[in-house]
Amino acid sequence: MTIYPLPAGPIQTNAYLLTSPERGEAILIDAPGDVWEDVEPILLRDKVKLVELWITHGHWDHTQGGAEVVRATQAKVRAHPDGRVLIENPAAMKAFAGMELKLEPIKVDHWLTGNDLLTALGTPVAVRSVPGHCPGSVLFYFAKAGAAFVGDALFKGSVGRTDLPGGDRAQLEKSIRTQIYTLPEATIVYSGHGPQTTVGEEKATNPYVRA
Repeated sequence: MTIYPLPAGPIQTNAYLLTSPERGEAILIDAPGDVWEDVEPILLRDKVKLVELWITHGHWDHTQGGAEVVRATQAKVRAHPDGRVLIENPAAMKAFAGMELKLEPIKVDHWLTGNDLLTALGTPVAVRSVPGHCPGSVLFYFAKAGAAFVGDALFKGSVGRTDLPGGDRAQLEKSIRTQIYTLPEATIVYSGHGPQTTVGEEKATNPYVRA
């Protein structure tokens, strides 16, 4: 499995394209605006088909390019139902975006419970609920690859903001401690913004939530 970080959209939100040329398949985690321009050439080069789009949470910067991706690939979409309002009615976020945005709803094919075990690209993937930044936030943990895609729950040296509707600082801290910091310390944390980090590094140095 190859992981391609693809920052895109007005505020450089990270999408992650995971490809498996051996299987001829790919998964996209989050879809910021215009990310399809970066995704399409990689799919062609790796000779893979995008089979699914996974959404870590419903904020506009993680979903703005989703409808375009689905139209181009017919990929199936997975997300948590607590984010349904934002995913299916993204206009609700325009007041908080601070800029004029073109937003389209996304049809979700499979709703996650937040305690799912998926199989993707031939490997098991654990889904964990990490609310606090946004209702319906989830992470995707690939144990064999030692990788966790955590959306905006945790960043290198920081945490997700909790001042938007549905945010809850105490709940976010609990999510980080119980769902992220309980992963192996060598796990690479792929966040929704900024560079990657590790569970061990954040447990030791994150000034907002220490282990």
